[in-house]
Amino acid sequence: MNQELIESIRLLCKERGLEPQTIFTAIEEALVAAYKREFNAKSTDNVHATLDPDTGEMSIYLEKVVVEDLEDPNEEISLAEAQALDPDFEVDDVLQYELQPEQFGRLAAQAAKSAISQALITAERDLIHEEFSSRVGELASGVVQRKDRREVVVDIGRAEAVLTSREQSPLDDYSFNERMMFYIKRVDDKRGRPVVYVSRSHPDLVRKLFEQEVPEIASGIVEIVNCVREAGSRTKISVATRDENVDPLGACVGQRGMRVQNILNELRGEKIDIIEWDPDETIYIRNALKPASASRIQLTETEDSKQAEVVVPDNQLSLAIGKNGQNARLAARLTGWKIDIKSESQVRESLEEAFMARFDEAAEGLTEEVVEDTSDSPAEETEA
Repeated sequence: MNQELIESIRLLCKERGLEPQTIFTAIEEALVAAYKREFNAKSTDNVHATLDPDTGEMSIYLEKVVVEDLEDPNEEISLAEAQALDPDFEVDDVLQYELQPEQFGRLAAQAAKSAISQALITAERDLIHEEFSSRVGELASGVVQRKDRREVVVDIGRAEAVLTSREQSPLDDYSFNERMMFYIKRVDDKRGRPVVYVSRSHPDLVRKLFEQEVPEIASGIVEIVNCVREAGSRTKISVATRDENVDPLGACVGQRGMRVQNILNELRGEKIDIIEWDPDETIYIRNALKPASASRIQLTETEDSKQAEVVVPDNQLSLAIGKNGQNARLAARLTGWKIDIKSESQVRESLEEAFMARFDEAAEGLTEEVVEDTSDSPAEETEA
């Protein structure tokens, strides 16, 4: 029977990913709890239990101090009783009894069972918390379990994860049993149990997908400089490399676009602009505004701001700005520059208006000078 217990413990630990010693310790603590329940002991400081991990033999030991006058029968034994067992006992000696767990009653057995269950729950909770805390910032493959108006519950292996409404992507359906990749944001405790919070809208989800799909990024040959995203609509990601023989854009796209296509499939068709980073800020901004083409870019940098004035052809203005300003907004976040976009005709009109304003000012100044000269000249005398 004891050997069967040991085998059952080992199978349970393998199934739940626990260490057998964790269960052995839980059983020993449960035996002590059973003793306390059986004998209504106020303290169990003088009680300890052992479980042999090889044979499964269980023992409980009760220690009592030999005293002259007995006050606490649970922790003390009188000198007379001790010497009745062995004449060599003296005051302050410790007498150890061995108790048999089989002698405990039904209530004690229930207490032991409850203690073991609680220990298992605690051990598994701590293990989940430790495992996923170390995985924050990584990807996890999960299966959708259920969905309501506020959140989606996902099975990510050892634990259930929560996807809140703010972390969801509008392109996802979250159908039951649908498998997808999730970004692990954080691990919190809720009602005494660990809760893993994941995201489908975080920019680092895209970053990690590229690291997973592109070996050159995983190995460090190609570096992701920045990644900005409006989930469900568009992502801009800038990449660079120090290896002149490597094309960072080609590495990310892959042969026949297979690498980026896998990422697009995972994101349910969200648009991705892969931008080549450049140390020249002008070129970097020009790249960031793609698919639009900029005619010229003027940078103005102060201690408080970084302003980029971009001029594009008339037929490129709407493309450069993007729907609801999205392309310009993402380009600004990607580069760190505030971007002001104007068309060539708008710039030309502004220059003409400025020229005409200066011309009008000059003309008004000239008129005033003529009037002053006329008023200051002496009137001609008429002949008598």
